[in-house]
Amino acid sequence: MLKRPADPADDGAAAPRQVPMRDFSRSLPMSLLRAREAVMRQFRPSLRAHGLTEQQWRILRALAAIDAVEVTELARTAFLLGPSLSRILRDLEARNLIERKTAKADQRRSMVSISEKGVKLMASVAPSSEAIYAEITRRFGARKLAELQEMLGQLELCLASSDAGDEITDNM
Repeated sequence: MLKRPADPADDGAAAPRQVPMRDFSRSLPMSLLRAREAVMRQFRPSLRAHGLTEQQWRILRALAAIDAVEVTELARTAFLLGPSLSRILRDLEARNLIERKTAKADQRRSMVSISEKGVKLMASVAPSSEAIYAEITRRFGARKLAELQEMLGQLELCLASSDAGDEITDNM
């Protein structure tokens, strides 16, 4: 439990502030962040060995699944803010891992795709990535991992629905 700083006006006997909420460590956002961090700790060494950050890898993975995409759609797909994405795309373009072209329909829009060099880099990372997935699956269990992914997908869909605000009224 976090303690608030001592108030110089009292004698140090102040009790921690009590807020009518679940314990911080048991909040869903914190549980998800801790789980994400535990997973990413498995992948970071491999990404670093290939000269990639998590965000760069996320972009390459997203681009490998499609032909080309408009930058704002890529930001949504990769869960990155525009300014961060712009910087990352500059870095990836300088390394010739992606290609950018102006959209034919609207000259103000930019289309991004993975380059042949980017595909080759992904192919070199893939064996390590798949080995890490295999180890996570071995340690956690294939059935439990599949159930977790299914449940996370269901949670996402439930909260994305238009009436999600009506369903969540307590214990956030």
